[in-house]
Amino acid sequence: MNAVDPYATLGVSRDAGEDEIRRAFRKLAKELHPDLHPQDSAAAERFKRVSAAYDILGDPPKRRQFDSGQIDASGEPRRSHRQQYANAHAAPGGYAADFSGIFDDMFASHYTQHNGHRTASSNSSSFSRRGQDVRYTLEVDFVEAVTGVKKRVTMPEGGVLDLAVPEGVSNGQVLRLRGKGGLGLLGGEAGDALVEIKIRPHPRFTRDELNILCEVPITLDEAILGGKIEVATIGSRVQLALPKGTSSGRMFRLKGKGVRNAKTGEFGDQIVTVRIVVPDEVDDELAYFFTQWKQRRGYDPGPR
Repeated sequence: MNAVDPYATLGVSRDAGEDEIRRAFRKLAKELHPDLHPQDSAAAERFKRVSAAYDILGDPPKRRQFDSGQIDASGEPRRSHRQQYANAHAAPGGYAADFSGIFDDMFASHYTQHNGHRTASSNSSSFSRRGQDVRYTLEVDFVEAVTGVKKRVTMPEGGVLDLAVPEGVSNGQVLRLRGKGGLGLLGGEAGDALVEIKIRPHPRFTRDELNILCEVPITLDEAILGGKIEVATIGSRVQLALPKGTSSGRMFRLKGKGVRNAKTGEFGDQIVTVRIVVPDEVDDELAYFFTQWKQRRGYDPGPR
């Protein structure tokens, strides 16, 4: 692949800003992506050129090196720049100083061993570069994060990624898809796709590591008399036994009804906090009952 001016490849001027360069790349990459042209070798070649151009212009330090002539359109150091550097640092008396050590470090990948001597290599793959990692954000529902789900992510460039979200994934966790990022240059390996998980809130449940937390309303008579109530969990509804005299704020633990750790197989619990809800309207009968009860059995609930 012969390198051409990256500005011309992306169709931008030399004073284009970073946002303009990024927009131009995304537009071209979306049009030319191999997933959209599986049998079109010309489109694949143009996609490689566009990716190579953006590898330089999308990286400010590389762009400065290209603009100043330190590297060419392939990202390789220019030989003339190396020679100019050596000439500019010639020792007094007309003899060039020995910068072999410096250049050996800078251009080590461009040399090979042959019969005990270092010789220049003509294989351009010695300057191959790994493709850039790309980052995406994927929103999933609370229940999907607990149980796991398969999702399809549409990339800005137009391609798609099929992603298996593991059960028990946490908010902000980053999933790495090897080789699904930017294309490598000159035979370099592809970068990775890094997908950050964002979990949408649930109207009833919240999460504390592997435990699921929820609040359940109970009636005044259930709090006083006790009994069994039905409580929703992630996968089903279960019976919860309330003892007599259950106060608001009391917590109950449903073993194994929390989040499963996909790596260890460990299950968390569901923590249920009850909240007493009195009737919207207190009729005369209920008011009279509690008035009489208070006179006979009034009690101190504690500091207020």
